[in-house]
Amino acid sequence: MTDRLQHSQRVAAARAGFSERTARRIDADPRLPSQRPAPRGRTVPDPLEAVWEPVLLPILARDPAVQAVTLLRHLQMSDPEAFPDDRVRRTLERRVRDWRALNGPERDVIFRQTPEPGRMALSDFTDANELCVTIAGQPLEQRLYHFVLAYSGWEHAAVVLGGESFPALAENLQNALWTLGGVPHEHRTDSLSAAYRNLDTEAAADVTSRYQAFCAHYGMLASRNNPGEAHENGSVEAHNNHLKVALDQALILRGSRDFADLASWRRFVDELVARRNRRRESAVRIEMAALRPLPARRTTDFTEVVARVTKTGGFLVHQVFYSAPSQLIGKRLRVHVYDDRIEAFLGATPVVTHPRRRGRDDGARVHCVNYRPVIHALRRKPQALAGSVYRDGLFPRSEYAEAWVALSAALPRRDACRRMVDLLWLAHAEGCEAELAALIAHTLGHGELPEAHALRSKLEPRRRELPDDTPVNLTDLARFDELLEARA
Repeated sequence: MTDRLQHSQRVAAARAGFSERTARRIDADPRLPSQRPAPRGRTVPDPLEAVWEPVLLPILARDPAVQAVTLLRHLQMSDPEAFPDDRVRRTLERRVRDWRALNGPERDVIFRQTPEPGRMALSDFTDANELCVTIAGQPLEQRLYHFVLAYSGWEHAAVVLGGESFPALAENLQNALWTLGGVPHEHRTDSLSAAYRNLDTEAAADVTSRYQAFCAHYGMLASRNNPGEAHENGSVEAHNNHLKVALDQALILRGSRDFADLASWRRFVDELVARRNRRRESAVRIEMAALRPLPARRTTDFTEVVARVTKTGGFLVHQVFYSAPSQLIGKRLRVHVYDDRIEAFLGATPVVTHPRRRGRDDGARVHCVNYRPVIHALRRKPQALAGSVYRDGLFPRSEYAEAWVALSAALPRRDACRRMVDLLWLAHAEGCEAELAALIAHTLGHGELPEAHALRSKLEPRRRELPDDTPVNLTDLARFDELLEARA
C-alpha cells in the first residue's frame, strides 16, 4: 500500500504483482475479505433438500446415465403432493449437471494427431443419394467410395452402385493407388464393416483374409478404428462432407442434376476431384517423396463365382440371371464379380460381360439379358417372345418396348411376335440399334405400326459417286530408279 502513496494506481498495481482491475477494487473497498459481509445466500428454501441425498443420489450413483426428467417423474409418482408439476425441472437439471461434472464417469478424450507424409491413407463409403442425381431421368441409388491421404489431403472418389462390398473396396482402392502413383505405409478403414457386415463367421473370415492378402500385395499395413469410434477415421469422415458439399455446389452451377449416362456422372466427379487436388500440389509433392513405389502389377479386386450355363441361355450369379451365347450351354464359366459389372470366362477366354444387377428384396428374379446372343434362337421360335420370363429385358431401348406394346395391342399374338422379332433381328444384323429406334419412334408417333421390311429401306446408306475431276498425282517411275541407285 505504500507504493500507492508515491505512484499511480497502474504503477502501484504492477509493482505489487496484480492487475489494475484488482487495484481499482482494493481502492474502492480497502477492507480485508474477512471484514466484508458474507455473500448473499439462498432467498428461498431448496425444493430438493429433502429428496436429493436420500432419494436421488443413490439412483445417480447406480447409473449416471439417468436423465433429470426421469428423476422428476419418479418424484412425482412417489410423492405427487410435494411435486405436483414440473416447476422444479430446471433446478433438478442443473443439480444433475453439476453432480455429473464433479462425480460422473470419466469422459473419452480425443488425442489430435500430427500426420506424417506418406504414413497413412484412409478409405470410407458415404451415402450420396442426397445429391439427387438422375441418369436419363431415373433416380440413381449410389454411394461414393472416398480415399484420402492424411497428410496432404489428396483424395480419390468413385461412384459405387451397390453396397459396401469387398469388390467395391478393392477395385476402387487399387484405382486410387495407381492414380496416385505410390503406396502409403498404412491403410485405415472403419473396421472393414463395409466388407463383411451381416455375414456369417466363415464368410467374414474369408473377406478378412482376402483384404489382408490385398494389403500384403501392396506392402501396406491394414489398420482399423475401434467399433463405434468414428472420430478415429476423422480425416476421411470430414472430407466426406466437404466432397458432397462441393459436388452439390457444382451441380447447382451446372443447372441440372440429370446426366445422359452413368459415365458422364462419373466423369463429372473425377473432374471436380481433380480440381480439388490441384490446390494441394505443394503438400502432395512432399508426400509423394515419402510413398513407396507401386508393385509390378495389380492384384485381384473381384470375387469369383463358378456358374453353369443352363438350357435357358444364361447363368445365375447372386440370384440374378445373365444371358450368354447359346454355344456355351452346359459349360461352366468362371465369373468375376465387380461392383458395377460381371465378366465371365471359359478357361482363360473372356466370353460374356454384363453390367451388374442386384437382387430384389422381395425375392423376385432379376434378369440381365442381351438380345444378341439369343436372337438366332428366337428367330426360329418367335412365339416364345410373348411368354418369356425375361421378355422385357430383351428390348435394348425404350422405343422397342413401346413397339411391343403397340404391336401386341393391335395384332394377334402370332403376328405381333413375328414383327417384334423381325425388328430385333434387323437391329442385330444391320448394327443399327439406335437408328432403328429413332425410326420406330417416328413410326409410332404417326400412329402406324413398325414393320421391319418397310424400315429396312430407310436404313440403306445413300450411295455417293466420286467426282470425275478428282486430281490424282502419280509418282514418276524414274524416282524409284534414283532411290535404288542411291541405296547401291
